[in-house]
Amino acid sequence: MRAVLCKEYGPPEKLAIESVPSPQAGEGEIVVSVKACGVNFPDTLIIQGKYQFKPEFPFSPGGEVAGFVKEIGPKVSNISVGDRVIASNTWGGFAEEILVEAHRTIKIPNELDFIPASGLVLTYGTSLYALRNRANLQQGETLLVLGASGGVGLSAIQLAKSMGATVIAAASTDGKLTVCEDNGADHLINYTSQDLRARVKEITKGQGVNVIYDPVGGKFSEIAIRDMAWGGRYLVIGFAAGEIPKIPLNLTLLKGCSIVGVFWGQFTQREPVENKRNNDELIQLYLDGKINPHIHATYPLDKASDALNEVLDKKVSGKVVLTT
Repeated sequence: MRAVLCKEYGPPEKLAIESVPSPQAGEGEIVVSVKACGVNFPDTLIIQGKYQFKPEFPFSPGGEVAGFVKEIGPKVSNISVGDRVIASNTWGGFAEEILVEAHRTIKIPNELDFIPASGLVLTYGTSLYALRNRANLQQGETLLVLGASGGVGLSAIQLAKSMGATVIAAASTDGKLTVCEDNGADHLINYTSQDLRARVKEITKGQGVNVIYDPVGGKFSEIAIRDMAWGGRYLVIGFAAGEIPKIPLNLTLLKGCSIVGVFWGQFTQREPVENKRNNDELIQLYLDGKINPHIHATYPLDKASDALNEVLDKKVSGKVVLTT
């Protein structure tokens, strides 16, 4: 099979595409023939040695795939060869085949195409866990999404609207905000040309926001939390800006608010029953037309470096997907 390999840390241009042996399923494992693989910001970090997980060389980036089950190992039940599945792993997805633990797969119906399916696991899984399990977002509450035009940002917008929340989308360009509006955002803030705090005060009539969804970090995190409503929840999703913010803790006291960590990967391992419930709900929401991954572009496997550079250059609204 062909695979995109990282043999040394560096930029996407250092990746190589080579033929490697097909994986073999061991106990509790399956091999998936990959048809589509989502490209995510952590993929740009793992190839540079900047991610919390550092696999041995050589490895393939890519953590969410959709395809057919090619092989099942011993002690695998409820999954058969030929099943259509979504599978998640920390790495290994930029390849024609991937070896995953069987419990990290989700069967999908024929109505769910492989390309949008590959954009459901990480982004929508993260956002549903964040909004439902961590923030307990309620109907009628207001959500502020920073970096709202990215894959997780758009998923948060769509899911929050399905929960009956009012959504404020903040992004760096008017073009990105148009995508946010197309995906259901009620209010828009261009935080490079507008005053974030002033706009939040205007939109919420001085009441502040109930929940902040922050996959960006950087300089806007503290600014955003200063306009949080009493009892609000600030969701720490990630640090796409590269800077991990330092929040003055007196703000949590004054606002009676919470800073809540969102580590979806650990959630899937530690709470598999609840994770399965969330995944089943995501598929039903898709079938009901309430969520739909926004696909920015698709690339063939041999253009993986181009796909990663689009993510690194912050040119992506929604999801980039590799196809085999």
